[in-house]
Amino acid sequence: MSVPISYPKDTVVSFTKDEIMFRESVREFAQKHIAPKWIEVDEEASKDPMKIPLDLIKKIADQGLLCIPCSDKYGGQGGTYTMATIAVEELAYADPAVALAVYTLLNNGWPFALQLFGREEVSQEVIPRVSKGEAFFGIASTEPQGGSDVAGIRMTAKKINNVYVFNGEKAYISGVGEVQVLPWGGGWFLIARTGEAGHRGLSAFAFLAKKNGVIGKGWYPTIYHDIGRHGLTTGGFKCENFELDKDYLIGEENKGFYYVMEGFNLARILVAAATVGGARWLLEQAVQWFRTRKLFGKYIASFEGISFRFAELYAKYEAARYFVYRASRLADKIYIEKDPAYNPRDLNIPVALAKMYGPELATELGQEVMKWYGAYAYTKESPIHRAWLGLFSYTIGAEGAQNIMRYIIARDLIGSEYMRD
Repeated sequence: MSVPISYPKDTVVSFTKDEIMFRESVREFAQKHIAPKWIEVDEEASKDPMKIPLDLIKKIADQGLLCIPCSDKYGGQGGTYTMATIAVEELAYADPAVALAVYTLLNNGWPFALQLFGREEVSQEVIPRVSKGEAFFGIASTEPQGGSDVAGIRMTAKKINNVYVFNGEKAYISGVGEVQVLPWGGGWFLIARTGEAGHRGLSAFAFLAKKNGVIGKGWYPTIYHDIGRHGLTTGGFKCENFELDKDYLIGEENKGFYYVMEGFNLARILVAAATVGGARWLLEQAVQWFRTRKLFGKYIASFEGISFRFAELYAKYEAARYFVYRASRLADKIYIEKDPAYNPRDLNIPVALAKMYGPELATELGQEVMKWYGAYAYTKESPIHRAWLGLFSYTIGAEGAQNIMRYIIARDLIGSEYMRD
C-alpha cells in the first residue's frame, strides 16, 4: 500500500518484530475488507441504524481482532493491550467514521475488564462468544440524567433470593442493536445501584440482555439516530423487573464504582487509539489535496496560513500517538506482565492525557481539512465529513467527557484534597 505522506522514523514509540508483523497483518486485512466498504456502511446505516454490517463484524472476529488481551483460557486471543491498541488504530484508519473501530475497541476493553473482575465461569461463557463475533459486550453506565456522574446512577438492582431484579433506564449506550441481532446476543458491563446513595452503593454486573439467542423478559430497547459514526448502533433501554442470576455480579457488591473506573481507563486507551487512526487518515487526505490543488497558480500548501497550520496539527497528532502507546505499554505492565512496580492508579494520568488529546486533535483536524477542501467537503461526494462526524462523537463524550480527563490530570497531580468545594 502506498503511503502519501512521509512520516519520520520513530525511536520513542517503537514496536517489537511481532508487533510490526501484527500491524502489517491488520493493515492488510483492513485495507482489503474495511476500507472499500466503510462509506457504504456509513451511508446505509445513516438511513437505517439497524443496517448493521454483520458480515464485517464476522470478518473482524475471524481475523482474531476481538478479545485480543483476553486469556486463551477464556476463549480470547492471549495477546497484549498494545496489540489491541494497534488493531483499533489500523481499523480506524481504514474506517475513519470509526464505527467498526469502536465496535472492536468495546469488544476488546470490556471483555478484558470482565476477565479481570468477573467470575471465571461468566468469563468462560461470554468471552468466547464475543471473540467469535456471536455476541457483543460493551459498557452501560450512562443514564438520561447524565453520563460522567457515575456516582449519581439511579438504575436499581435489588437482590431477591438468587437473582437481581433491575429497574431503571440507560441512555446513549453503544451496541443496543448489535445485541439484538447477533446470534448469541450479549450485553454490557453495567453499573446499577444496590446500596446507599453515592459511589459506595454501586455494583457492577455482566448484564446479558440476550443470551443463547433469547432476549430477557423486562428489557425494552430503543435505537437512536446519530449524526455520525453510523454502522454501530447507539440507543438506550429500560428495565422493568428484569431478572439476572446472582452469579453475574462482577466482583463484590457495592464495589462496582472501582471496577468500572479501572475499566474506563482500559477502554479510554482504545478510544484514543481510534481517534489517532482517524486523524492519520485525515492527515493523508490533506496531503493528497495539497499535492493536487492550486489557487492563483500556486499549490495551496505554499500559503503559510495553510502549511503552518498543518504543521501545528501534525505536532498534535504526534503527541496524541505518543500518549496512546505510552498508556497501552503501561497497561501491559500492570495487567499482562503484572509488574509489581506499577499499579492501576498509575494509568490515570497517561490515559487521561491520551483521551483528552486524541479526540480533540482528530475533531480539530477534521474541521481544518474540511476548510482546506472548501465547498467540495460539504458534499456527500467527499468522505471527509463522515470522518469528522464520527470522530466528533468522542469529543462530545463517550467513555468520559473531555473535562473529566482534565479533572483527573489536575486531581492526581495537585491532590484531590485541594480540589474539593
